[in-house]
Amino acid sequence: MKIAITGLSNSGKTTVFNALTGKDAQTSIYPSSMEEPHVGSVRVNDKRVETLSGMYKPKKTTYAAIVYTDFQGLTKGDAAHNRKVFEFIRDADAIVEVVRAFKDDAVVHPDNSIDPVRDASNLESELLLYDLELVEKRLGRMAESAKRGKRPDEMEKKILEKCKETLYKEIPLRKTPFTAEEQKAMVHLQFISIKPKIIVINVSEEAIGNTQPLIEEIAARLHFDKNAVISLSGKIEMEIAQLPPGEAESFLKDMGIEQPALDKVVNKGYELLGLLTFLTVGEDEVRAWTITKGMTALEAAGKIHSDIERGFIRAEVVAYGDFIASGTMAEVKKSGLARLEGKNYIVADGDIINFRFNV
Repeated sequence: MKIAITGLSNSGKTTVFNALTGKDAQTSIYPSSMEEPHVGSVRVNDKRVETLSGMYKPKKTTYAAIVYTDFQGLTKGDAAHNRKVFEFIRDADAIVEVVRAFKDDAVVHPDNSIDPVRDASNLESELLLYDLELVEKRLGRMAESAKRGKRPDEMEKKILEKCKETLYKEIPLRKTPFTAEEQKAMVHLQFISIKPKIIVINVSEEAIGNTQPLIEEIAARLHFDKNAVISLSGKIEMEIAQLPPGEAESFLKDMGIEQPALDKVVNKGYELLGLLTFLTVGEDEVRAWTITKGMTALEAAGKIHSDIERGFIRAEVVAYGDFIASGTMAEVKKSGLARLEGKNYIVADGDIINFRFNV
């Protein structure tokens, strides 16, 4: 999963990047002018993988991973600059949008005042404007080609007209219903406002635990799912991310923080993207695999290797809970809790799967 971190200049997005990745990317009181994005890959903490690894003691343990990117901040009304920023994040699966709610006289806000509701609204507008520009340019090129006798792709033209109508109403494309056929046909367009988005309110240390009214206000202004709005103190979370695990847990407890930023964002990302995890186990490796909810056993096999998908015979499936209750795979089989499933079986979160195949 690739997640792009964005926000207005001086919103603390690089601090949030450091909090999520444990890295130490340079932060500044001035707007960033970096030419290349910060990139950080982190593992998805999953106690199931940890438990299975303890039981199998494999040569290798592989957790699911998330890649975060952080680039220059967006600037309200600066289409050329924002276009450059969006070029860097259009390959992302989701967006983490950092909105500033902390006060710091040393870090100047671009609008010279702290108003997270206004900033969240402005950020949404910039996404819409980028997509609208893309739509209008593409439709313009289609019209020019038609004048020269080239017949346009009717499916794409229909999708673009639908997007244009939606964007003119100031509605992001993520809220627009598209058929499965339309979704497949528009992947190459790489719209920004269609991506799932998490809004992160970057608050001061003093405001931790007292942000629910602000969360609801932002959600109401943007007609946004309040469950996809979270608050954290980027500065505090960055300090926590750079501590040894034992010290981090103690610090979290002292600060009254129930869950570190990394886990908060990962959980929301999985929820918004409709993701789940299946597991493979053995003496060589215990591994977590991330797939989309609704995927079949055949599609899950393809995530591991195309040969397994091509030569798929059966999937031997054990629910994680059944395996832990039984203690060993032999006991699972003895109890009749292991199932042989065909290629159309819908994989469930936590399934432990052994694929039988022949190529």
